[in-house]
Amino acid sequence: MFNVLNNSSNTTNNIIKPTQAHLHTYSSKGLRTLVIASRELTLSEFQHWQSSYESANNALMGRSNLLRKIAVNIENNLGLLGASGIEDKLQEGVPEAIESLRMAGIKVWVLTGDKQETAVSIGYSSKLLTNEMTRIVINNNSKDSCKKSLEDALGVCKKVKNGVSGTVNSQLALIIDGSSLVYVLDTELEEQLFELASKCDVVLCCRVAPLQKAGIVALIKKRTDDMTLAIGDGANDVSMIQRADVGIGISGQEGRQAVMASDFAMGQFRFLVPLLLVHGHWNYQRMSYMILYNFYRNAVFVLILFWYVLFTGFTLTTAITDWSSMLYSIIYTSLPTIVVGILDKDLSRASLLKHPQLYGAGQRNESYNGKLFWVTIFDTLWQSIAVFFVPLVAYWASNVDGSSLGDLWTIAVVVLVNVHLAMDLFRWYWITHAAIWGSIIATFVCVMVIDALPFLPGYWAFFHIADTKLFWVCLLGITIGALIPHFVVKIFVQYYRPNDIQIAREAEKFEDSRVSRQVQIEMNPIS
Repeated sequence: MFNVLNNSSNTTNNIIKPTQAHLHTYSSKGLRTLVIASRELTLSEFQHWQSSYESANNALMGRSNLLRKIAVNIENNLGLLGASGIEDKLQEGVPEAIESLRMAGIKVWVLTGDKQETAVSIGYSSKLLTNEMTRIVINNNSKDSCKKSLEDALGVCKKVKNGVSGTVNSQLALIIDGSSLVYVLDTELEEQLFELASKCDVVLCCRVAPLQKAGIVALIKKRTDDMTLAIGDGANDVSMIQRADVGIGISGQEGRQAVMASDFAMGQFRFLVPLLLVHGHWNYQRMSYMILYNFYRNAVFVLILFWYVLFTGFTLTTAITDWSSMLYSIIYTSLPTIVVGILDKDLSRASLLKHPQLYGAGQRNESYNGKLFWVTIFDTLWQSIAVFFVPLVAYWASNVDGSSLGDLWTIAVVVLVNVHLAMDLFRWYWITHAAIWGSIIATFVCVMVIDALPFLPGYWAFFHIADTKLFWVCLLGITIGALIPHFVVKIFVQYYRPNDIQIAREAEKFEDSRVSRQVQIEMNPIS
């Protein structure tokens, strides 16, 4: 603003320096500052400007550049009227929310249009910045100076990380303004900026334009596979929100432009904490387990058919009826999967909010990774072998036909996968009991109905095999034998190699104890 003032006026010159001093004081206190200036136009000047503005506003090509030139032509030789500073209070819970997000291993970058002093003051009040942090400030007006500042900043980072001059394990905070970003974004200096920002714990960009906010988000997305989340409350945040992988708009006094352009809308910034740390964790845990479980559930059934084909010399016969094959994924095992996928919770809301570090389980891929996938494959292979060969060996010398064995295989695999799911459940509700045990009962009913119809293959096969004690012994033996490896591995991991989630679950069991309240749970570091 001071660059477009009329310096020839003595009155203006007399109040510029005091006004600048007041603005610095206001900004240091975290106030939102506004400089007010005016200019008197003659009628001919106004008419000329209005004509040029209308032509530029109606232009089909280069409209924004033409409007910018018109604004520059009129916004000069202004007379300074004064400046104001208003208090812009943080919403309730913002400092605690930012602290929780950082404890969860989430990198928090703040992109604001405020002055540097105001942005830094707000950074301290919101607990984004601390006195223990090493601050790196980049505030330049040329490309060469920006390049030198970035090189020097990278040298400072290296010294801090190596523990030079007693700064071992010190956190780094990068503060960069919009004028510097003009010479950095979309140039060869982007790589240096990204390297520097990646080494810093906190990044604070001040005096940035809306397109620069989107450029910062694009800088991260182009160079990493990390998920980006942008949250804002005004129209100047729309570009950033749309550019990020997940956009969140805060509905407030700034209008609803950010909300209309976002994926999610919320009333306050602090609601971001339960959205990520609670519902985000629950969703990750459920989705990870459901992916592995659904693979296991279907692979066990398919492998039984595979063993049958191998054992019968690739004939076209089948022991399991078409109706059972179809109903396996529709009735026998579908409802428990849906209920558990919606309702299961490994930890309570209170524990997840109390220990934000538990969010790191998702960042470390503890619930879904290559190791768990291969363990699931071997477990599936073993269970399919147990389901197929135990009845085959037990009824080898009997007169039981293939249809009867097929009914035993069908019921055994349904009981097996549902008991397997019950072993891995964290929370039991009445609807969970109804879904799991009800599916097993429904399987018996459906198999009996199918075998009671004389026009379908395998007529009365179930009643023939279920009339023997060996049927029920096989069913019990299959369930126990197939699940023993899974049970042993589960107990071994929980007792000898527990992770943060399992430790927190044990702490939940004793949360009413006076001793447990004084125990501090040490979480694994988030890498």
